[in-house]
Amino acid sequence: MSHNDLQARLDELETRLAFQDDIINTLSEQVAKQEMDIRELWNAKRLLHNQLKDVSPSHMKREEEETPPPHY
Repeated sequence: MSHNDLQARLDELETRLAFQDDIINTLSEQVAKQEMDIRELWNAKRLLHNQLKDVSPSHMKREEEETPPPHY
């Protein structure tokens, strides 16, 4: 292999590495953003769940409090 061939391969590898580094950074930022979005959604869900419980208490008994059906 000639010096020019090795240099061309090295240049290609450096270009690929720079591209991969950029993609990794972009993906890392996206994952961090999605983590924040998920946390916000969980907090909103928790708040809505609590508000729903306050507004409309359930008149249903828990499963363990229910009397068994007649065929038992």
